[in-house]
Amino acid sequence: MDFLRPTTWEEALAAKADLPEAVPLQGGTDVMVEINFGVRRPAALLDLTRVAELRSWSVTDGTYRVGAGVPYATVIEELGGALPGLAQASRTVGSPQIRNRGTVGGNLGAASPAGDSHPPLLAAGAVVEVESRERGVRLIPAAEFYLGVKRSALLPDELIRAVRVAGAAGPQYFSKVGTRNAMVIAVCSFAVALHPHERRVGTGIGSAAPTPLRAPEAEEFLRAELDWAGPLDPALLRRFGELCAAAAAPIDDVRGTAAYRRHAIDVLARRTLTWAWDDHLGRRAA
Repeated sequence: MDFLRPTTWEEALAAKADLPEAVPLQGGTDVMVEINFGVRRPAALLDLTRVAELRSWSVTDGTYRVGAGVPYATVIEELGGALPGLAQASRTVGSPQIRNRGTVGGNLGAASPAGDSHPPLLAAGAVVEVESRERGVRLIPAAEFYLGVKRSALLPDELIRAVRVAGAAGPQYFSKVGTRNAMVIAVCSFAVALHPHERRVGTGIGSAAPTPLRAPEAEEFLRAELDWAGPLDPALLRRFGELCAAAAAPIDDVRGTAAYRRHAIDVLARRTLTWAWDDHLGRRAA
């Protein structure tokens, strides 16, 4: 196995173009586990941890550009106010050591259905910035990024450079169910983001289908029925949960049954929307 260690972004793009089968290594919290357990044996590892520009974030006209190498700990400490859903999800990732090492870019690259960062990125309408040496930069909406179990829209010579997310215009919440309270892969997860100025609600579902996904029928239902000035109607909340559960396509596995996952998505959807709505009404009253 070759080990490639570029120090600049240009070197990284060149290495990926010349050796497309090289597996990018950002935090390594997924890749190294798979290698250690013999799940994969790539021809080469492309270590991106020395590419300094990937470890920074910036904001332009209200849109946050988070480099692929920004660790979860930085998202929690520095971006919790601007990207609360992503920060909440980051707090649930592994242990402090993993949060110091693991990255949102690495989570995207792994494209696991259970990745914690995916639901809040979907709910917030994030865009993934990728680049290749030959074709330059390409912007992929998060809703189009996931193609299958651990498969993404990345082309063989492309690398993830950053993720772009608009600063939260309203409350955002994330919740997940696991087999214990910490250091656990999600049995299922859910994120909601309120966009009051657009009078719409974004959703994100994790670990309950072959890919992370949104619940478009539930979003359209709220767009048509939600009274943005009043309390949540219990019947509306109940229907929202049902539509979110119906959007999932779960399986039975060692962490939980498909039936349990559907039930949990229903509960998490109602719970997170209630939290977000209480927050929304509180802001209006302040």
